[in-house]
Amino acid sequence: MRKDYWAAQSLLYNSYLMLKVLIKRESRYPANRKAIRFAIEKVLKEEGLWRLDVEVSVLVCGSRKMKLLSSKHVGDGKIHEVLSFPLEDVKGGGGFKGSPDSVLRLGDIIVCWPEVIALAARNDKMVDEQLAFLISHGMEHLLGKHHEEN
Repeated sequence: MRKDYWAAQSLLYNSYLMLKVLIKRESRYPANRKAIRFAIEKVLKEEGLWRLDVEVSVLVCGSRKMKLLSSKHVGDGKIHEVLSFPLEDVKGGGGFKGSPDSVLRLGDIIVCWPEVIALAARNDKMVDEQLAFLISHGMEHLLGKHHEEN
């Protein structure tokens, strides 16, 4: 896709949104930062959170790092396409607690780049589309949605 596509799409969603996306990736994983940001903005807009100050952290990693994180935090040692680590557990219905600076810090999304590539090929999608789908899925988990509810 053209580079300006994601910028144009982003303008549709961020009229009020104050979004800080912290993206960490190694140079060998050329994830499109605009696609990541757009996917996050889209989910926030769909969930009615578009007027809030929000912060999300995204890590794009390789298979070894994903397996290590999965072993440490999930306990299965599998290579997942995406993992989410919310800062607050909102599935009990308690909602998010306020922060002193009024920024809603949702948590971390970790995406395994080799899995993004493999899924895109298997699903006959563009890599940016697959990346955006996985980021959206991770965002839904940060917001308290889980597979049995989807």
